[in-house]
Amino acid sequence: MAMRDVLGWRKKFGVMGPSTNTVVQPDFDMMRPPGVTAHYSRIFTPNAHAVSNETFRAGAEVIGANTLDAVRSVMTCEPDYLVMGMSAVTFFDGVKGADRFVRSVEEESGLRISVGSHSCHAALQAYGGVKRLAILSPYWPSMNAEVIRYFGDMGYSTVRDRALQCPRWTAIAEVTPAELVPVLRELDGDDVDAIVQVGTNLSMVRLAAAAEMWLGKPVIAINTATWWHALRANGITDKMDGFGRLMAEF
Repeated sequence: MAMRDVLGWRKKFGVMGPSTNTVVQPDFDMMRPPGVTAHYSRIFTPNAHAVSNETFRAGAEVIGANTLDAVRSVMTCEPDYLVMGMSAVTFFDGVKGADRFVRSVEEESGLRISVGSHSCHAALQAYGGVKRLAILSPYWPSMNAEVIRYFGDMGYSTVRDRALQCPRWTAIAEVTPAELVPVLRELDGDDVDAIVQVGTNLSMVRLAAAAEMWLGKPVIAINTATWWHALRANGITDKMDGFGRLMAEF
């Protein structure tokens, strides 16, 4: 009988995320059921201090180009599955671009992977009846356009979106829940079925769960969706309270 890792006796997940990201790793750890471990491999990412509408995509593409190095690094711990802890590159060029990114990682590693874009779609499908979205991101408008394009390819319409336009990668993690509450209220409306937050360095796991209660509709934090997707893709169906309906019910 094959021996299992004493802590990751159910699954070992390899997680790739930008070296500037300080949110996704603790977010995933908060939602980790017994017997599942997450092993973070940092994608080298210079901390740009003058991110703009023109430079955001170029900077994100640097992260995308360095991803396979992080994949090769984390593979040395022999994970069972991979999780992408950076969302922007998984929305580039719509569904075709997302599929291309997944293929590149899976061909390099020989493992399957959960990515933010496809995980959010799967989460929306789990809730059911969602067609009209509002989108919240720490990005710049040029990147929001890519997110809207992806969801359009998947059959959703985006009613409203908000790009927080954070000026550097680490500034994303400095946005507080108190700042985000009024933004969520502005995005909401009778013409919106669900709110989706993208950008894995934006701390929204707890806030999204709370917002579902006072908005009365799905509010999907991308870190919750991605982690949920990875668990369910591996047959791990543990339900967890405190992280919204996605983790508690589906």
